[in-house]
Amino acid sequence: MREHIDGAALRDMVLCAYDALEANEQAINELNVFPVPDGDTGANMRLTLGSAAADLRRKEATTVTATADRVASALLRGARGNSGVILSLLFRGLSKGLKKLETATAAEYAKAMTAGVESAYKAVMKPAEGTILTVSRMAAEAANAKAKESEYFEEMLYAALEGAKTALDDTVNQNPVLKKAGVIDAGGYGYVLMLDAMLGCLEGRVTVNQNPGGAVKAKADFTAFATEDIKYTYCTEFIVRKTNTSKSPDLLRAYLETVGDSIVMVDDGEIIKVHVHTNVPGHVLTQALTYGPLMTTKIENMREQHTSLEEQAQTEAAPAAEETEPEEQPIPEPVPAEKAIGTVCVCAGDGLEELFRQLGADGIVSGGQTMNPATEDILRAVNLTPAETVFVFPNNKNIIMAAEQCIPLTSKKVTVIPSRTVPQGISAMMRLSPDSSPEDLQAEFTDALSTVHTIQVTYAARDSEFDGHAIRAGEFLTLMDGALVGSFASTDEVISSLGPAISPLDPEFVTVYYGQDVAEGDAQSFSSALGAGFPDTETCLIRGGQPVYYYMISVE
Repeated sequence: MREHIDGAALRDMVLCAYDALEANEQAINELNVFPVPDGDTGANMRLTLGSAAADLRRKEATTVTATADRVASALLRGARGNSGVILSLLFRGLSKGLKKLETATAAEYAKAMTAGVESAYKAVMKPAEGTILTVSRMAAEAANAKAKESEYFEEMLYAALEGAKTALDDTVNQNPVLKKAGVIDAGGYGYVLMLDAMLGCLEGRVTVNQNPGGAVKAKADFTAFATEDIKYTYCTEFIVRKTNTSKSPDLLRAYLETVGDSIVMVDDGEIIKVHVHTNVPGHVLTQALTYGPLMTTKIENMREQHTSLEEQAQTEAAPAAEETEPEEQPIPEPVPAEKAIGTVCVCAGDGLEELFRQLGADGIVSGGQTMNPATEDILRAVNLTPAETVFVFPNNKNIIMAAEQCIPLTSKKVTVIPSRTVPQGISAMMRLSPDSSPEDLQAEFTDALSTVHTIQVTYAARDSEFDGHAIRAGEFLTLMDGALVGSFASTDEVISSLGPAISPLDPEFVTVYYGQDVAEGDAQSFSSALGAGFPDTETCLIRGGQPVYYYMISVE
């Protein structure tokens, strides 16, 4: 056994942790409480750690400090969803605890784990026990206790793993929502898998995957043509897990042919793997989501790559220079302010994008349920907004923390309005007044959130039971303000169930946003039937074009 680790060992530990998340992504996702894909914890953790794994594979490891800094920097920019942000915070604190170290002893690493836990707890406004926070805290406590008894790194990490497992088993009792569903915490489970893989790496029972992503990858040969000859800018690759088996994959192939070329599409019955060159990757991913949740995504700018590959070749041919700071992916510098106030809104669906632009949004970030954008995606939109103060509307509870991570990363003043749904974001944006002060606008925006109730109609991904409700796969799953209304076989049943839910609110306005899988005629019938139950209420129908949700209904 070893008494310390160097940068190379830490690099391999992180890469093995990523491989574990990749291999168990769906198992983590299936611990979601609701049958609807709600947060995609496994996907978010994998994509977040994947940003660091990609960076680590590009360079040789040096010191523990340099490796930890590179991981923390990549995770901060690539964080997706609450679980991904918390994971990035754990590694950010870890990197601070490993500062100025060539190698790290068991005691030093255990102490750095505690620094990571403290960083995560400080950043979460209302830390909830029975989550990845609890699991990581108890792991760090066990690691520090063992480090006082033993100088061996493996024994310290084994103690951390056992502490994490004990905490994970108890999450079902600590968190009321988990207890109702009878499951352990998804994020905590992912963290345990990571610790086990990191220990396995040191013990030699787990090795780094030397061929990530499979044996065959469809990639463009960027050196075969000039930059100006590239017709489609973005090389887009993704894998979709098929949950909507009633929709033919041939429809997706036909759509891809209208928006791109170099198409490689494989349908093996359970997943669809796609490679395409296109100028509208966001629209492509939106179409893909109609078949099920995204398992992996990768979007590369081929024009940028063509230039950088030549520069990379020249760099690799030159003598290796001493490594200094970790290399970061380029983020545009903040553009000069041309006005006092700017806004950035997160949403999915071309109709919703257009609506937010009409309301005055300067930047639109593509994302939402099952498709959480990374912190760097939001940061890019913030930096490109020509304003002194930029308000960000996440419009999803699982994107709020990722948006908040932008605050220290830019010279612009960023204020995150904690909109948990798209209807909340729309209601808030309707109060946008460029002549108001940032303080007054923040108060107005925040007040608007409390005036909106959101109903979401989606599909049940699997049979289950929650809080006394029997849920069957393929039925219309209806949520109101995040609470389950029920699972229904038809939209008529959905409408009947919404009457008792909406009536006590005495609404003045009801707005129905219909998704990309809903025909306009069906949407009109749905809206009319719903509005008939509230003759004194103004009912409006708008095409949102959103994936995942057949209908989003704003009640004000």
